[in-house]
Amino acid sequence: VRLVESGGGFVQPGGSLRLSCVASGFTFKNYRMAWARRVQGSPLQWVSRIYSDGRTEYIDSVKGRFTISRDNAKSEVYLQMNNVKPEDTAVYYCTMGIYEGPGTLVTVSS
Repeated sequence: VRLVESGGGFVQPGGSLRLSCVASGFTFKNYRMAWARRVQGSPLQWVSRIYSDGRTEYIDSVKGRFTISRDNAKSEVYLQMNNVKPEDTAVYYCTMGIYEGPGTLVTVSS
């Protein structure tokens, strides 16, 4: 299994970012995918997940701001982050079961 995230960067509060994750090594369409984040010194926090049937779930703090989606033909999963807040600053990881990618850093600051 290989998961590679991209799209992180620096963004001002209220701005937007789109994270992408390319997956390989498994039958992507059959698996639930998720995004998680970690602030330095804190445990990994689940943010959003998308099931193989397209159902989505979000933690309360990102509901209405973040949107997870997937493209099974490309084996990719995305996280559209809108109206970001400083507390969204973290390293974001694409996850599948016990697997996670190397992460991409998102910094929200004015």
